[in-house]
Amino acid sequence: MSSSYARNAIVLGLLTAVGPFAIDMYLPALPAIAADLETVPGAVQLSVMALFAAVGLCQVIYGPISDMYGRRAPLFVGMILYTIGGIGCALAANIEMLIAMRFLQGVGACAGMTIPRAIIRDLHTGPSAARLLSLVMLVFSVSPMLAPLTGSIVSELIGWRAIFWTLSLLGVLGFLLALVALPETRPREARIASSWGSAFSNYARLLVDRRFLGVSLIGAFGMAAFFSYLVGASFLFIEHFGLSVIAFSLVFASNALAFIGMAQLNWWAGTRFGLDRVVLVAATAFAVLTLSLFVITALGGESLPVIWGMLFFSFGCLGLVIPSAAVLAMDDHGPIAGMASSLLGTIQMLVGAAMTVAVSLFADGSALPMIVGIAVCGTLAAATAWATLGGRRPELPALAE
Repeated sequence: MSSSYARNAIVLGLLTAVGPFAIDMYLPALPAIAADLETVPGAVQLSVMALFAAVGLCQVIYGPISDMYGRRAPLFVGMILYTIGGIGCALAANIEMLIAMRFLQGVGACAGMTIPRAIIRDLHTGPSAARLLSLVMLVFSVSPMLAPLTGSIVSELIGWRAIFWTLSLLGVLGFLLALVALPETRPREARIASSWGSAFSNYARLLVDRRFLGVSLIGAFGMAAFFSYLVGASFLFIEHFGLSVIAFSLVFASNALAFIGMAQLNWWAGTRFGLDRVVLVAATAFAVLTLSLFVITALGGESLPVIWGMLFFSFGCLGLVIPSAAVLAMDDHGPIAGMASSLLGTIQMLVGAAMTVAVSLFADGSALPMIVGIAVCGTLAAATAWATLGGRRPELPALAE
């Protein structure tokens, strides 16, 4: 592995982690936030959804901007907005302000969660891109593994507001990282043909590209399953099963480790079997596992070891699905990689936000609403994988000038 390859993996991974850190770090504090702001758990869960919705909606803006003006400048703006949003969350006096500031934080986080995928496509395609994306995910795995534990310690020692001051500091560090360590991968000559008119034409082109839309939805249903877990896990494991916030953080980290560990097999499996087959098999296995967990839970087998263990293997399957689906979605769209990355992320985040709302509305303190959400997403991911990747590959529509 070359030094530049490793450097890109580290830099892009850390930038990508800034957004997930904003999600994962405050999860253990959700019950404490609900109590302090004198609101119900569902309202606090909507603050998670607000960030997802912001990231989903704003990616359609960041993509064309990064194609027209380069990759670095939008990252700078994003980190500034992320920092301002974090400060606003730390100062929130009520749940309405917290939700609004989380939305602003999501607008900023969107840059770090979108543009690195376009940078990867600028540099690589196929299994090589899958390898770099998996390495990026390995670096940003520090978020789901360390963020909840860090957040629980900060919340216990100082209070939940200190979590958002910490996130604001991460925004500043992200800005400095992009400034000093990230080269521009979208040269000026490549930006000439990019405009808002061509952007919307090419968004339309992508939306009628059956393969792009299909593999994007596969990844979206996979992400929505993980989002269902995010909004329900802290209340389930802390309040229902009685775990401490630190014990919950370790459970959360173990499931994230399963995802990240399996993601490292993408390059090897994609090279040997093809990314299409990897996604198809892994999505099917994910559906089988999550439907089995639903049946067990519905029949009264709601126990901590069963839920923890089956989610561990389920999220391991997602580690093969989500990175490979992202590469498949962008492989044919190098000239408009920023827009392809944006639309891919928008689809993922909006589907995920819709699922978090559904899980929040039906939350009753038991595992069933969360498990139903995950199982529904698993079934849809597998069905879409068979519909998209099971037949002959369609021809691509023409690129807009």
